[in-house]
Amino acid sequence: MTADVHYAAAHHYDPARAAFTDFDPFWEFVAGPVAAGTFGPNELDATFGPQVVFQKVADYPNQSPRHGNQFFGHGAIAADGRFTVSLRDLTGSTLFSMTLEPA
Repeated sequence: MTADVHYAAAHHYDPARAAFTDFDPFWEFVAGPVAAGTFGPNELDATFGPQVVFQKVADYPNQSPRHGNQFFGHGAIAADGRFTVSLRDLTGSTLFSMTLEPA
């Protein structure tokens, strides 16, 4: 999970779609930061074959936090090892959620 990017997104990286293929598929969850100006996202680099699964951005760059387009991530690991990630807005409402099974 990454932060300080000023939007919320979930990306899946897949070697079958990638320019560089010597890696196992992985997920990236992006959110944040709360109470900062908004901008992004930039175009994704094709090296690891990204696929945008979810994305929420502000209406325009550097929009004030008062407009509600501020985001944060939440992660929880269950006793059985399942990892649930949610991307949330400033009120705590879940915008996107995904549960990853242990390998």
